Amino acid sequence: MSVQAQLVSDMDDESRLYAETKQVNQFFRRFNGEEDDKGDRYDPKDRQYQSVKLRKKYLGMLFDAGNAGIKSDLKAQFGKDVLEGANPVILDFHGGNWFAEVHTTFLYNNKAQTMILFLKLEKDHLGTKWVIDRVHADMFDPYFKRDTTKVGKFLHPLSHELDFMNLRKAFQNSDSVSQFAGKRFVADHLSVFLYEIKKGNLKFKTVDEVKFHFFQIPGWYFELSEFNRPGNNNGWLISNLVSLKSESERNILRKYLYYETK
Repeated sequence: MSVQAQLVSDMDDESRLYAETKQVNQFFRRFNGEEDDKGDRYDPKDRQYQSVKLRKKYLGMLFDAGNAGIKSDLKAQFGKDVLEGANPVILDFHGGNWFAEVHTTFLYNNKAQTMILFLKLEKDHLGTKWVIDRVHADMFDPYFKRDTTKVGKFLHPLSHELDFMNLRKAFQNSDSVSQFAGKRFVADHLSVFLYEIKKGNLKFKTVDEVKFHFFQIPGWYFELSEFNRPGNNNGWLISNLVSLKSESERNILRKYLYYETK
């Protein structure tokens, strides 16, 4: 009886492993219908390869079933847009329009600080590599704050007649120096991040969380997150889904994800 119980338990574990999407690359293959339920890849000449029937089967498994915010009708419309039509949509690993959001902990002067790194794939010779595209850190925000509620310090429009010698006043107070930058100035946390790393003030400690953002599907955005929990709905799953009505909505969402709306 104990041997039989162990066998049943092992089979359950094996079934769970087949059901969960263990790697991001496997999510791509399942979304595209390029592997069977045991994780074995289909030959591109196989009739099952990227078949709509297989992709429909997988698509229902690739959502976080615990997220009640992703409504059934929204999933259905997404599936219709992806799978129906003359040219079903295939995710392309090297196709751009997707990026990683990596939450990390760094030590800044021996104090733990959260740094959010945005990484994207970039062509490099004959291959590709992940590169840090942007950084967001709350600790950098005070570096760029500008008081817009009152008239701040400024350089007189006739400053050129003084050979700009009044720049001395601009740099007297480090707290107000950002007021002398143009209105279109945008804080670049990545530059500050790299500077602090080179100065030795920031030291990497650990990665806390990873998620991915996809804009490859026309008219849609989805988020990919990893779930480690009991049951079959496990691994890398779609954790958020948004229908985008226009390019404007797409751009607004991108800015929101990059923390550029503050």
